[in-house]
Amino acid sequence: MKKIDNKNTGNNTSLSSSKRVVNALKEAKARIEALEKEKNEGIAIIGMGCRFPGASDNPEAYWNMLQKGTDAIIEIPSHKWNIDDHYDPDPDSPGKVNIKEGGFLNDLDGFDPDFFRISPREALSLDPQQRLILEVAWEALEYAAIPTETLKESQTGVFIGIGQNDYSHFKLNSGVPEQIDTYDGTGNLLCFASGRLSYILGLHGPSLVIDTACSSSLTALHIACQSLKNRECDIALAGGAHLVLSPEITIFLSGSKVLAPDGRCKTFDAAANGFSRGEGCGIIVLKRLSDAVKNKDNIAAIIGCSVINHDGLSSGLTVPNEAAQEKLIREALKRANVTPTAISYIEAHGTGTSLGDPIEVGALGAVFGNGRSKEDPLIMGSVKTNIGHLEAAAGIAGIIKVVLSMQHGEIPPHLHFKTPNPHIPWDTLPF
Repeated sequence: MKKIDNKNTGNNTSLSSSKRVVNALKEAKARIEALEKEKNEGIAIIGMGCRFPGASDNPEAYWNMLQKGTDAIIEIPSHKWNIDDHYDPDPDSPGKVNIKEGGFLNDLDGFDPDFFRISPREALSLDPQQRLILEVAWEALEYAAIPTETLKESQTGVFIGIGQNDYSHFKLNSGVPEQIDTYDGTGNLLCFASGRLSYILGLHGPSLVIDTACSSSLTALHIACQSLKNRECDIALAGGAHLVLSPEITIFLSGSKVLAPDGRCKTFDAAANGFSRGEGCGIIVLKRLSDAVKNKDNIAAIIGCSVINHDGLSSGLTVPNEAAQEKLIREALKRANVTPTAISYIEAHGTGTSLGDPIEVGALGAVFGNGRSKEDPLIMGSVKTNIGHLEAAAGIAGIIKVVLSMQHGEIPPHLHFKTPNPHIPWDTLPF
């Protein structure tokens, strides 16, 4: 029999165990790095669709309107409400609106229900915002060269910012309950705005409606990006829709004294005295960057990161918080691993209110004001000066504007800026 050296065997076993531990640690580290890389991966925009004031066809029409510096504000169409019955220049006048103009869409009744396999009877009860979402999402997928039939049972998510439904006043909330039928519910409850799109396309990914007021479409975009990074979906449709079909919310806003009497956002100007109400719908198609590259998709732009917060306690429920805005911007730059001086353009919220504009520029100044010269200024703009404040769809209008600007290598004009707002310290800011 061969004699076994127990001492040497123990050492070999110990060495073997150490190697396994080291290899396991290397594998764990590699997995963590891979997960971290996935978490920080960019999100590719591969498709866009939109209907905005002055550009009710597609992104190309939108760009042409922006490039020309078009003021798309028009008189409130008569089919919205009778101006003579509701207008009063005094914002304190009960039950009245103090504006006559805004950013409005045309041809809202041009929907083709047969195309989406919707009966004419059901189409009558369908909120026009739902109709817009179906049409614009389809056009965004065409832009992305994704045949809709290939999405059936796919992990494609839908994330829609929407908050107002004036159409429900005509039947669902008309005060005549005997008129209400099944279609009035599915056609007007906001949850169906995303669900109907998922249903018609046969999508199995998350389907959400988000209402965070003016940030709704950007919040929808943020959640869509997170869902892609968490692999809850492989493709995401994100955006927002907003229509003004009855005077009630405008009466509320008039009484709140936040609307510009001339119907125009004079963002950053001394004459800024409120915002203009606008309508529209914008939807973009998103993929993880690695998947878009692998599939050889046409990448229009890349979202480096997205961050979300809330103003918290400020001087009023509707008053912005400069410190919270500054904190958000710094966190976004940190996560994107980008320095403030590397940013050349900001598409601002820029509503044109006497209170909001100085607060927003104050936050931007705190982050971007240092290390930048007057010869290399930060350029700012707001599409609200062209089309008004689209509220739930405002953010996506700005996103699509920036993507188009990058594609064309040009920043379109910022309108209604004549005298800089004296409450903003322009002399100290290289903006």
